[in-house]
Amino acid sequence: MNIAELKLKLFRHIDSLDKDDLEEAYGVLLNYLNSKNDLDEWSNLTVEQQKGIVDSINQLEKNQGISHNDVMQKYKNKYNA
Repeated sequence: MNIAELKLKLFRHIDSLDKDDLEEAYGVLLNYLNSKNDLDEWSNLTVEQQKGIVDSINQLEKNQGISHNDVMQKYKNKYNA
């Protein structure tokens, strides 16, 4: 199958979707495209930045993080006082 045939086949599938399925397919496609950009961005980070992100993810997986609600409450108290 050449590129033109593949595009036409995709178009026909997309064109037959109802609104909800079309929105879902759009989201999936955007996630796929953005994940490729994320990989490019990751490789542009320094080793220290990458390590910091990996360390943070590991802390969250061990429930050592601070919840969003706790952070928001802290700063609401700090700046609304």
